[in-house]
Amino acid sequence: MLLRGRIAPTPSGYLHVGNALSFVITWLWVRKADGKLRLRIDDRDTLRSKPEYIEDIFKTLEWMRIDWDEGPQTPDEQEHIYSQAGRGGRYDEVVTQLLNTGKVFACDCSRKIIQTHNCSCQGRSLPIDIPDTALRIVTPNVAIELRDSKRGLLEVNLNNKLKDFVIRRRDGITAYQLFSLTDDLDFGINLIIRGGDLLSSTAAQLYLASLMGATSFAETTFYHHSLVNDDLGLKLSKSAGSLSLKTMREQGITPEEFYLKISTMVGLDHPCISLDEMLNHSKAIDFNL
Repeated sequence: MLLRGRIAPTPSGYLHVGNALSFVITWLWVRKADGKLRLRIDDRDTLRSKPEYIEDIFKTLEWMRIDWDEGPQTPDEQEHIYSQAGRGGRYDEVVTQLLNTGKVFACDCSRKIIQTHNCSCQGRSLPIDIPDTALRIVTPNVAIELRDSKRGLLEVNLNNKLKDFVIRRRDGITAYQLFSLTDDLDFGINLIIRGGDLLSSTAAQLYLASLMGATSFAETTFYHHSLVNDDLGLKLSKSAGSLSLKTMREQGITPEEFYLKISTMVGLDHPCISLDEMLNHSKAIDFNL
């Protein structure tokens, strides 16, 4: 089976080192397997997505010298061809499919009520089409099982972090868990690299896929790498934003300097100054971060 990976940045801020680590591991894994890599820019949240952040994605990928096989090659292509705004109808189809499972309920609770777990909307049978109402999915009382290439077999209880999570927001926009899953299914993605903080998201999407009968998603290779919390030792400033790749570029950090550090983070004993050099030494990579 052809390995199909994706890098999926969200243009709601400037990319940071954690994003870069996901990109590098994905690129190495896909290229090592002679697979296909897709760039998917998650711009569905039109309130937070900004043109300057989309521009930064392409500048950063060029600086990192990451190439990809599918998806937009320029900000203009992203806006006019690949934007998720054009897939609204497809996302609505999936919402309807989930409504037919009987596991979806409407919710008009405020964020404060949700945070205190006092939502009682599941038993209120609110109409799904009234304004300013979110749609939530009933989460199971049992843990979701997933196999992670780093940690092995895991059980994740959605009710700890994502109890009755949103699939359509109060403003009518499809929520991340649903549009991310839909795109991965529609484009045949079978390798997903994420930070360890997104284990609950993976479990939520596995649950949605099971409700949709999308059994292929359970066969996806998942890898959740450790989070990046320091400044990589690259003599960055201590000011806010020092971990952003934009700041690195502006401070004169070269891709070669960057990859010298990243190569150790992905498990290489041999320091490398480029992606190609890392790939040449990739037999030593076990991705055990």
